[in-house]
Amino acid sequence: MFSATGGIEKVCRIVGKALHEYGLENNTLVNIMSMHDEVQEADDNIYFPSEIFTGYGAAKASFVMNAVKEGKHADIVLISHINLLVIGWLIKKINPSAKIMLMAHGIEIWGELDTFKKRILHCCDRILCVSNFTLETIAAKHGSQKNKLTVLNNCLDPFLNNRQTTAAENNLRKRYSFKINDTVLLTLTRLSARDRYKGYDAVLQAMINLVAQNNNTKYLLAGGSSNSEKLFIEELIQKNGLQKNVVLAGYVPENELATLFSMADLYVMPSTKEGFGIVFIEAMYYGLPVIAGNTDGSTDALLNGKLGLLIEPNSPKEITLAVNKIMNDTDRYKPDHSLLMENFGYNTYKKKLEKILASQLVTMEN
Repeated sequence: MFSATGGIEKVCRIVGKALHEYGLENNTLVNIMSMHDEVQEADDNIYFPSEIFTGYGAAKASFVMNAVKEGKHADIVLISHINLLVIGWLIKKINPSAKIMLMAHGIEIWGELDTFKKRILHCCDRILCVSNFTLETIAAKHGSQKNKLTVLNNCLDPFLNNRQTTAAENNLRKRYSFKINDTVLLTLTRLSARDRYKGYDAVLQAMINLVAQNNNTKYLLAGGSSNSEKLFIEELIQKNGLQKNVVLAGYVPENELATLFSMADLYVMPSTKEGFGIVFIEAMYYGLPVIAGNTDGSTDALLNGKLGLLIEPNSPKEITLAVNKIMNDTDRYKPDHSLLMENFGYNTYKKKLEKILASQLVTMEN
């Protein structure tokens, strides 16, 4: 939750906040346990009191033993990842009345599961799917009963910084040698061979035509990278003569993300295996038009095209056309902020989660 950065870690922090508030409002005891965080890493966090948190610093045996012990007396056990589901399965064995809920983020549960994971998946009373695509994939792939599957879209972090000042944006532009009249396309993601499904290589191919049309088009590819993937991308840039138009920003710290989004002109990530894509709704929060793929959970994040452009993700031609559409009529493609918050604001998320928790408690009473 705190010792790493990424979409799932972000989701866990937010759900921790929502559970804590649910507990306060419903006189319910909430206990949050993390296998990999150290205890002190939750100190002074802004999401929930550290008193309800226990970190085990990667001491797996101790974590499993204590989680099962706590589960003996729990009404609801929320598991944040399928790799931890064995704990829910053990709890169900000794406390059959406990409701086991699993969070399904996307690719970790879409593929083939080993025999044991397939078996213990059926111990879940509810699986919370981040998108309709994830729900349908789980139902088709693993034979899960649809009445156990519920869509709970991810939401915006309630502590996101506000859009940054022009001065802060200009300072960042100088860092990357962007001029005021440059059009900046942004992708923010991990860069590795296994994450290439995010589609940044297709954007690089589209940049060949985009730069030919307008040499002031720049592509900022931000995120930590493996050495091999950085070399792969640099070779693509060199091969296509894009050295002056593509910038590899590397890892960008959390406190600079608001400025990064504020500086860009549009966000593009034509993914093919996105569970949902928190980065899409974050980009839209800062007012960026968004381009995403139309074959995965990205469709939920863009409300099936109501909040941005959905395209064939493997087509540099469609990426080029979409970028041109936006740049020729930017105001038309800016996301509807009210619609964004109505669907993906924290309060909406919290209410949906509370409704799910209440439904599980009702079934226990019955």
